[in-house]
Amino acid sequence: MLGGVVAGTLIVAFRGDPNEAGHYPSCPFLMMTGYYCPGCGMTRLVYALAHGDVGTAFGFNPLLFLMLPVFAYLYVRWTVMTAQGLPMRTVLFKPAVVYSFVGLLIVYWVVRNLPFAHVLAP
Repeated sequence: MLGGVVAGTLIVAFRGDPNEAGHYPSCPFLMMTGYYCPGCGMTRLVYALAHGDVGTAFGFNPLLFLMLPVFAYLYVRWTVMTAQGLPMRTVLFKPAVVYSFVGLLIVYWVVRNLPFAHVLAP
């Protein structure tokens, strides 16, 4: 899994600037509806992080940017637990936490498309 993440990051970092048209496909949801999805800006976020531009990366997708440490923690914990032969148990997988995260994702999706929340738009 880590190899896939590293390979994807390297491809985005060196294939071409996603801020320029023609290097990557556009978001299908944005093309069909004209609205941003919760993932819009992810490719540009990865590109900015790969080039050390943390402030710009945050601006492309603040929710994903803030979730990156959580994903890293979960990956490291999963790796350690698997190496020890233990099942992955964490409070983050309890139904209340999962439903809360899905709710946050939906609210983020709606709010980032409202006129007053242009700061959340990629």
